[in-house]
Amino acid sequence: MNIITLTDTMLVVEPKGLDKLWSFTRKLEIPLAHVRGETFDPGANHEPKGWRGPGLGMPGKWAGTFHKDGDKSFWNVSAPNETVVIELVDEQFVRLVLTVE
Repeated sequence: MNIITLTDTMLVVEPKGLDKLWSFTRKLEIPLAHVRGETFDPGANHEPKGWRGPGLGMPGKWAGTFHKDGDKSFWNVSAPNETVVIELVDEQFVRLVLTVE
């Protein structure tokens, strides 16, 4: 799971518990101007993720950085039916794929 915080100018994503360790990420801070949009997308979990590095990848749990077609995505998904995809521009990741409450 992740804690999502919105301020007037920032989107902050904080993995909870052991997800910090597995994803090698304590916190992501993204300016709202770099967020293109978000969608609720449980089907995203069935897409090819690319190669993992660093992070954890196993059925039902994906955490960390995944590289595909020259792009990097950040995944922290532990409940595939509760997946949100956030598309970004001008950031190290082109998208964030997250489990949120």
